[in-house]
Amino acid sequence: MPRLTVRQLLHDYGPLLPVLAVVALIALPVAPGGDGGATPADAASGLLVGHAVLHLVRRRRRPLTRTAATVLALPVVGLAVAAAGAASAGAGVTGFGRYLQIFVLVPASVVVLLRDRADLRVLAWALVGLALWQGGIGVNQFATGTGASYMGEDIRAVGTFGATDVMGMATVVAFGLVCAVGLALGSTAGRQRAVAVTCALALCVPLAVSFSRGAWIATAVACGAQLALAGLRRAVRVLAVVIAAGVVLVGGLGVGSAMLQERLSSIGQVTDAPDQSVTDRYTMWAAAVDMWSDHPLTGVGLKGFPEQRDGHASLALSSGSDTEGAGAAFRKQPLLSPHNMYLLVLAEQGLIGVLALVGSWLGLLVCGLRGLVRVRRAADGPGLDCALAACGLLVWQLVDFVYADIGGPSTVLTAVCFGLVAWWALADRASAAEVAVRVPAPAVRPREEAVAR
Repeated sequence: MPRLTVRQLLHDYGPLLPVLAVVALIALPVAPGGDGGATPADAASGLLVGHAVLHLVRRRRRPLTRTAATVLALPVVGLAVAAAGAASAGAGVTGFGRYLQIFVLVPASVVVLLRDRADLRVLAWALVGLALWQGGIGVNQFATGTGASYMGEDIRAVGTFGATDVMGMATVVAFGLVCAVGLALGSTAGRQRAVAVTCALALCVPLAVSFSRGAWIATAVACGAQLALAGLRRAVRVLAVVIAAGVVLVGGLGVGSAMLQERLSSIGQVTDAPDQSVTDRYTMWAAAVDMWSDHPLTGVGLKGFPEQRDGHASLALSSGSDTEGAGAAFRKQPLLSPHNMYLLVLAEQGLIGVLALVGSWLGLLVCGLRGLVRVRRAADGPGLDCALAACGLLVWQLVDFVYADIGGPSTVLTAVCFGLVAWWALADRASAAEVAVRVPAPAVRPREEAVAR
């Protein structure tokens, strides 16, 4: 077997390195008690966009198909209108830039830089690796009592994100778990399938001790969708493994069984003695709907929810959520968003923004499922693992947005995942032809056709 050289590795993975750099930088710890702001991963995402532009200039080719350009650029319509209606020019520019980064520029750059299914698999495995890293730190926090505060104990797994972003680790771990399930269900290679199954089972532990109800629900729905799309036979086998693992972890070893049971039961406590976090969430949801009713078409403007929250929220809303632990002192964190992406967009961007942004996501879902159907018709041929990972990630995100919105250091990873999904859903056959005719370096691994589904 020929030895790989640096030149060969750069030829194989060079265009993918900026994407992998963004993923790797999310593993860096966040300063305890930090108030947010740009992170190294955000800076790397800017370099990623610049690298994609240079790549297009060098290649001198059309960057996206008409369908891809339409789907990815659709959110700009609502964003432009909402930015114009912001309370201040600074808020409009800041909000516009953030939304553009997450839902347009970074996903489009990932579409440009990913060349074929082999690249998509590398990125999916990178997400799994990041999830294992963050999950390992989270499990250690749970076991040693060094995590974020939960029910009076510092046991909540938050990884490197700290107590102010308790959803960060849960999001990263869920992304990795969904990718691992997709790679396991769709792979025809026994070694990849075995490794992916092992990783998926291992990631269930940190996801459980994150105590994130929204992430649990989204992961269950996404993995269930992947099982259904993979076929009945695979679904039965995987469900048997999952049930056995659950019995061993919770029933046999007693991994946080009492606390997990209490957290699970709280999901259904909406009107019957809900905890304060549930009360706050539904109060903010009502406030977002009230804002939209005052400005149905254009919303209150980007960054407008925090400013108008008190004027629309009921007295049931608390002053903020208590955060402590994971290296940070006690602080009262203000509630500045409704923790529902759809309602946040509805309140700040109105019907125009919702139709544009959600329409873009639904376009990705439809195109992604069409690609999955094509590979299924090819008798589970090459590409089913990519299809299941991409569709699973999108389903997870669409469900999680019912309980969360963008914000925090892990947000840039959401942009990368949207790019992975967009490549599967929108990459064109013209790019496949270009991959086929490019001049290979000596002894370079063979690459698959990009989208010959």
